Amino acid sequence: MSFTEAVRTCLRKYVTFSGRASRPEYWWFVLFNVIASILLGIVDGILFGTAEITTGPGSVSASSDGPLSSLFSLAMLLPWLAAGWRRMHDTGRSGIFLLYPFIAIIGTITYAGFIGAFNFADPFGAGIGAGQLEGLAGIVLVIALIVCVLSPLIVIWWLTRPSDPQENRWGPAPAPRGAA
Repeated sequence: MSFTEAVRTCLRKYVTFSGRASRPEYWWFVLFNVIASILLGIVDGILFGTAEITTGPGSVSASSDGPLSSLFSLAMLLPWLAAGWRRMHDTGRSGIFLLYPFIAIIGTITYAGFIGAFNFADPFGAGIGAGQLEGLAGIVLVIALIVCVLSPLIVIWWLTRPSDPQENRWGPAPAPRGAA
């Protein structure tokens, strides 16, 4: 599958979460998104400048994306999720596996909030202190943080795996390159 075929296919299947997506289809679409985001970021910088906010004595700065890059990212969110979901199907896994990093992060943040790891009374404090890392609660929090770091790597690993050559529960294997 060529670059243009992959982009056309993923945009045509804008919110299609059923079926399968071949490895080239998914990764060409990811490359398209990266290149388009970079180019639109440059155009945003030329047309709108950069929105730079500097505050405080420590000079903390934050920059925002311009409107073109932001709108493109928003428009490509669903096709990217759908293509990743179908790619997981192609490797023989459920599409929900694509969301594991988000689930792990939300779970870790929720758990950290329950054990009091966030100190909102002292916003300039050290954050997670020794008190939150004591005992079983601390061990669970450290394990959750490790899962948060490893889960995106595992998902990328799954997305790079070869296609399941046989028909699986999500449909027949994608047509080989050059086939109609």
